[in-house]
Amino acid sequence: MIERFSPPGTLPAMHIETMPSPELTWQEEALCAQTGGDFFFPEPGSSVREAKRICGLCPIRAACLDYAMAHDMRFGVWGGLSEKERLELRRTGG
Repeated sequence: MIERFSPPGTLPAMHIETMPSPELTWQEEALCAQTGGDFFFPEPGSSVREAKRICGLCPIRAACLDYAMAHDMRFGVWGGLSEKERLELRRTGG
């Protein structure tokens, strides 16, 4: 719409750059992908005990936690840790 009222050649062409998605094949093997996200993203104040139990059995747990820490995931259970536990881990540099 703006182009219609602007003199020709005054608006630069729009460049749409997308970031390539990271390699996330580990997510296909994770137990959470087979269980469903309801356990891992509970309502505020709900228990995360079941999610942590499932994460404890998951062979992909370390990759999941690394991803959450690298991408500053703020919600849910990732790698067996709640958002508060990940924040504490980040603060202590662990």
